[in-house]
Order: sequence, then structure tokens, then C-alpha cells
Amino acid sequence: MTWVAILAAGAGCYLLKLAGLSVPARVLDRPLVARVADLVPVALLAALVAVQVVATDDGRLVLDARALGLAVAVVLLLARTPFLVVVFGAALCAALVRLL
Repeated sequence: MTWVAILAAGAGCYLLKLAGLSVPARVLDRPLVARVADLVPVALLAALVAVQVVATDDGRLVLDARALGLAVAVVLLLARTPFLVVVFGAALCAALVRLL
């Protein structure tokens, strides 16, 4: 049963990739499609970050060190620091808060 699920997931991923490659160039050249294609990854990443930062505990929202790390990351991004500095700064802040 597990192998069937793995093979089905693999086939689904392949077909999804094939569908993306099969889109005609004239469709992708439209300004609206290009704008949406540029913004979808940003929206998905923001949703993943939001889900990971605000954890649930028995139906309640829990704000912990991850939320402070995200706040530090936002401040560093607004200060236009390099991306690696943002990542390490947020991780360091979250680690220090957890240590305390």
C-alpha cells in the first residue's frame, strides 16, 4: 500500500510538472499571468511562515520564541540587511529567547 501511494504521488508530481511545461508561451506572455506567477511563491512562503510561527495548542494560539524571531527578521529585512544575516539573526534571537 505504501509503494502505491509513493508511485501515485510521484506520477502526480510528474504530471503537474508536465502540465506547467505544456502551457503555451502566448499565455505566459500576458502581463496578468506573469504578475500572478511572480506573486504566488511569495504568498505561499508567507502562508508557510505564518503557520509555522503561530503554533496551536489545544485550539489556542501560542506565541513563543518563533514570533520574536520573526519580528527580528522583519526588522532586519526593513533595514535591508543581507538574507543570510536575516536568517541567522532570527535564529539567534529565537535561540536566545528559548535559552532564557
